[in-house]
Amino acid sequence: MLPLIEANELKAANDDLIIIDARGGKDSRDRYQAGHLNKAIYVDLDNDLAAHTDNPAIGGRHPLPAVEDFTAFLGRLGVKPESHVVIYDDKSGAMSAARLWWMLRSIGHQKVQVLNGGLQAAKEAGIPVTTEPFTPQPTKPYPYTGEWTGTVDIEEAGQAAQNQQRMVIDVRENARYLGKTEPLDLIAGHIPGAENLPYTENLTAEGKYKQPEELKAHYLNKFGKINPDAVIVHCGSGVTACHTLLGMEQAGIKGPKLYVGSWSEWSRRDLPIATENK
Repeated sequence: MLPLIEANELKAANDDLIIIDARGGKDSRDRYQAGHLNKAIYVDLDNDLAAHTDNPAIGGRHPLPAVEDFTAFLGRLGVKPESHVVIYDDKSGAMSAARLWWMLRSIGHQKVQVLNGGLQAAKEAGIPVTTEPFTPQPTKPYPYTGEWTGTVDIEEAGQAAQNQQRMVIDVRENARYLGKTEPLDLIAGHIPGAENLPYTENLTAEGKYKQPEELKAHYLNKFGKINPDAVIVHCGSGVTACHTLLGMEQAGIKGPKLYVGSWSEWSRRDLPIATENK
């Protein structure tokens, strides 16, 4: 199953889908209540897809929750191993939709897709929105007792950025990477040795992912001779990096890992900081 589903496919789907609205942001619940896809379940980035933290220097601004907390949360949503989950947001997948997709894939869930183009694409395809609240049918916690897979910690990320056989990709916009501006974290710049590949380059002007062959050429051109298994992707707090990891899987590239703490962790640890191109 490809990680993206098109709006026309969603409109025609006969599956018993679990649809999740993962728009994120401080007013996301208000936006959900003002109009969402039928039977869509509201999910909050800060409360449902991340652990609460008073110290972003350990794990960043959006650290992963404990696996058992996430599996219990999935149970409350009614998600089972056989469930077909479709997730959308209103930022072309870059807010929380790709993050939840990655989290589900990390624990081995197979049938999960992100709506290409998000809520806007659904509206353009004639999928109706509603203000009717929807309460999911809960079930037992999702049956997974392992650890998060596909992640690296701050030490491995720093070492990989200095290793010519590996690559660390920073998906934030170039101005943040170069240290010209930093709207969210304390210090501007990037991990020394990290490459910049803004996540916005995954998208067309219409806010949809580019075609798989174009994405594949884009990523492999950046990798050069680096094996995808040796690639690490990060962003500001481990959210938009998942947008690029989704794009890579859509392009048939498997193996890159997520540095969850990302710049929000690195920049708070009194570690070396670069402000120039690699």
